[in-house]
Amino acid sequence: MNYILSDRINNMEESATLAMAKTARELKLKGIDIISLSLGEPDFKTPVHIQEAAKAAVDEGKWFAYPPVAGYQDLREAIAAKLRDVNHISEAKAEHIVLSTGAKHSIANIFMCLLNEGDEVVIFSPYWVSYAEIIKLAGGVPVLIEGNLENNFKATADQLSDALTDKTRAVIYSSPCNPTGSVFSKEELEAIAEVIKSRQDVIVIADEIYELINFTGAHASIASFDGMFERTITVNGFSKGYAMTGWRVGYICAPVEIAKACEKMQGQFTSGGNTIAQRAALAAIRGDHGPSTVMAEAYLRRRDLVLELIQDIPGLETHVPEGAFYFFPKVTSFFGKTSGKHSVNNADDLCLYLLDEAHVSLVTGAAFGAPDCVRLSYAASEDELKEALKRIKEALSKLK
Repeated sequence: MNYILSDRINNMEESATLAMAKTARELKLKGIDIISLSLGEPDFKTPVHIQEAAKAAVDEGKWFAYPPVAGYQDLREAIAAKLRDVNHISEAKAEHIVLSTGAKHSIANIFMCLLNEGDEVVIFSPYWVSYAEIIKLAGGVPVLIEGNLENNFKATADQLSDALTDKTRAVIYSSPCNPTGSVFSKEELEAIAEVIKSRQDVIVIADEIYELINFTGAHASIASFDGMFERTITVNGFSKGYAMTGWRVGYICAPVEIAKACEKMQGQFTSGGNTIAQRAALAAIRGDHGPSTVMAEAYLRRRDLVLELIQDIPGLETHVPEGAFYFFPKVTSFFGKTSGKHSVNNADDLCLYLLDEAHVSLVTGAAFGAPDCVRLSYAASEDELKEALKRIKEALSKLK
C-alpha cells in the first residue's frame, strides 16, 4: 500500500518533549542508566484522598455512563468557586467552565473555535512546545514576541503592542511559564491587559497550569482585572499542582459564547472527560490542599539545589526560576565545540551529546522558541538531580 497522509499531519512537528522522553525510555529498555529530565511530570504520587475518591466513585457504580460534554455540574461549580475565591475572578460561574482531557485538549478546543485561516496569534516566547503547532493546525499564524535571559525570559507589554496587527485574533502566555519558570507579576500583567483592552477583537489566553507551583507567593490571574473577564480565557487543570498527570483533567474559564463553542467542538471530538477522573478532580479541588503545598515546597528546595549545581558548571548561564519546575539555561558557550564523534553546533546537538555521553535527557530550547537554551526539568528526586548535574558537568568539560 502507498499510504498518503494529509498535509496537515505531514507538516506538524512532533512534540519535542514527548520525543525525547520516548528516546529515553527506549534507551532504558536497553539497560542504559538514563536520568530523564525531559518531561514536565511530577514525580510525586497523586495524594491519597484523591485516590480514595476515585475508588469510592467506582464502588458507587453510578459514574460509568457518558458524562455531560462540559463536565459534571458539581465539578464545574467547584472550579468556578475556586476561581472566585482564590483567583479573584468574581464573574466566574459554572456556565463559563468546560472540562477537557487535559489542558492541552482545552487549548486545542480554543484555537479550533477562535481561528480562521490566516488569523494571527501572538505567543509570548519562550513558549510551551504545543502552542505553535496547535495554532497552525487550526489555520492560524504564530507570531512570537521574545523574552531573553537578561529580562528573565519575559516579553513586555510594549513588545505585545508592536506585534498586534489587524489580523491578530488572540494572545497566549503561561505563568508560571513552561519552559522558563518565570512568573509575570501583577504589574506586568496589568500592562499587558491595557494593551489587550485597546483592541475589541483580541482575546488573551492565560495558561495557569503551574499556578500551585509558584515561589513568589503572589499568583495573578489576568481575568481578575477590571474589564478583562470578557477578554480572557483562563486555562488550568489538575496535572501539575495535584500530581494528576495521568488522570487527564483540564479546564477553561471563558466567556459564555466561547465556552459554548468549545463544548460544541468537544462534543464532536471526544465528548466529556473520564467520569472517575472527574470525581477525583472534585476531591482535589474541594479537599485538603496540604499535599500540594508540600509538593511546592519540595520543588523550591530542588530549585535551590539545582541552581547551586548549575552555577558550578562553567559555561551554563541561567536566571532564577520563580515557579513551575524547570531551568532554561543558555548554552551558546558550547556551540562550535567537539568531543570524540560529537560536534555541538546548536542546542539540539548538545542534548543528543548529553544523552549519549552523560545519559541524561534534556530538551532543546529550539522546541520552545529559544534555540540558544535547553530545558531541564527538576521534577525528579534530589539524588537523581545531584547525579544528573554531576554527569552533565563531566560531559560538558570534555567539549573543547
